[in-house]
Amino acid sequence: MEKTLNELAQYLGGTLVGDGEARITGLAGLDEAVEGQITFLANPKYAGKVSDTRASAVVLPPGAERYGRNAIQVANPYLAFAKLLTLFHVRSLPVKGVCEGAVVGSGVIMGTDVTVHPGACIMDGVKLGNRATVFPGAVLYEGVEIGDDTVIHANVTIRERCRIGSRVIVHSGTVIGSDGFGYAPDDASWYKIPQIGIVVIEDDVEVGANVAIDRAALNVTLIRRGTKIDNLTQIAHNCVIGENCMIVSQVGISGSTTIGSHVTLAGQVGVAGHIHIGDNTMIGGKSGVTGSIPANGMFSGIPAIPHREWLRAMGTVPRLPEMKKNISALEKRIQELEEKLEQLSSK
Repeated sequence: MEKTLNELAQYLGGTLVGDGEARITGLAGLDEAVEGQITFLANPKYAGKVSDTRASAVVLPPGAERYGRNAIQVANPYLAFAKLLTLFHVRSLPVKGVCEGAVVGSGVIMGTDVTVHPGACIMDGVKLGNRATVFPGAVLYEGVEIGDDTVIHANVTIRERCRIGSRVIVHSGTVIGSDGFGYAPDDASWYKIPQIGIVVIEDDVEVGANVAIDRAALNVTLIRRGTKIDNLTQIAHNCVIGENCMIVSQVGISGSTTIGSHVTLAGQVGVAGHIHIGDNTMIGGKSGVTGSIPANGMFSGIPAIPHREWLRAMGTVPRLPEMKKNISALEKRIQELEEKLEQLSSK
């Protein structure tokens, strides 16, 4: 693909500075870009590299020094670069229909331009939306519903009656709708509580590889539209995850927890069950959330506390050995003074 810089500026809705007829055939980072490519400046600390890049053009924020380079000025260069990556490199999946070697049950309803690859298993009563794609090894249990333009990658399992929205991407190895972890004590053993609910994933969600999202015990485990879930995440039964959340790798969310919209859970965060996390909240990596968290805050630590308080607390950690030594010296000094006072009072 080849585009003029003027075409790219129009595509991004940015302001062109320089030669609009410059031809762009690809894109790369500031250090790697060569003539014919476009690069971007998103972090001001790398601004000096603009003078040295060999790229034919740079995407940068308004007011940034362009060192005489052709440029497209946009408010969010990182987002603009993502859009350029999509333009130059992302292609629609080819439509292949139901391939030989796929297993399709009875009563399956398929929209137009559906692709089911060899080795995929589509059980009875499944509904596939227009342009849905199911890759090899994926298994869709009875009554599963898949929306338009949704991609189910290899070896994904979606259990019975779960519903997946439109433009959803589910990466390899993920299991949606596995039984929630529910057992009733029965003397010295455990009695399994049937998990008869489902998982509902709304539109424009992306689920990473090897994620487990458990079905609800009775009603719905719900992932609302626009949320992005990284690899190796566990979401337990009856959870509700709000819109446009970012759930980073190795997060574990216990059952019946409600998470608001625009919440970010950094890597390895653990969330206790039956609590609420408010909208627009950020939880730092490796934190343990043991109780409900209000909206519009940043929290870190185990248990999670306001981030600034956690920073102050962590600032004392390197000094703990010295503090212990000083406290021991003070204790010894106090003991010596008490002994002297006791000797004086006895005279």
